[in-house]
Amino acid sequence: MSVNRHFLKTDWPAPANVHATTTLRSGGVSQGGYASLNLATHVGDNPDSVSQNRQLIKTLLGLPSEPIWLSQTHSNRAVKAMAADSPLQADASYTDQPGVVCAIMTADCLPLLVCSDDGIEIAAVHAGWRGLLDGVIDNTIAALQNKNLLVWLGPAIGPNCFEVGNDVRNAFVNKSNEYSAAFMPYGDGKWLADIYQLARINLAALSITKIYGGGFCTVTDHEQFYSYRRDQVTGRMATLIWRDPV
Repeated sequence: MSVNRHFLKTDWPAPANVHATTTLRSGGVSQGGYASLNLATHVGDNPDSVSQNRQLIKTLLGLPSEPIWLSQTHSNRAVKAMAADSPLQADASYTDQPGVVCAIMTADCLPLLVCSDDGIEIAAVHAGWRGLLDGVIDNTIAALQNKNLLVWLGPAIGPNCFEVGNDVRNAFVNKSNEYSAAFMPYGDGKWLADIYQLARINLAALSITKIYGGGFCTVTDHEQFYSYRRDQVTGRMATLIWRDPV
């Protein structure tokens, strides 16, 4: 992993025409709990600040087009990334078109990027535990034609901070006993969940083995990351992927 002051550079062997990053919380104009590079319009931040922040990342990253922002609802819906009058309601987007920027926003949930080994197909997935359980990764992979895929796991809540109840663990284990490896006992009726491991188990079931990234913790790294669980009132990072325009 290499770090620009305001962006993470993905550490995966993606084809040279594929570009990807996660924004950090620094380098923007937002104030208070949203300080400073908040990119979400739905969290109570000043809309003008969000607009300025979005223009900043477009300029600093040299994005070929406006990111396709989604209206995320912890669903399992994956849609083709395309411009619309209002954000598409989905938690993943994909494209095989050059110059299209897939984007999702997070502040503890797992951002997951996908690209085909030929550099043609790309996808961005918002994988909170509900989306993971309901198949948001499965639906995204199913939408791609090339199944020779690379996956990068971006910054999410770490395995020492993600406390869940019996209901969450039981829901995963009832789906597949393989998921039991991602939960550690943590007191009466409580468990520590490893969202990275949950994703890896899901990907393994889809025969995807080229998996990179992980190892972050949005909760404990206050300087770099927003965390809803830590702060409640907070901004959102963006995780973006795009292909060079032709």
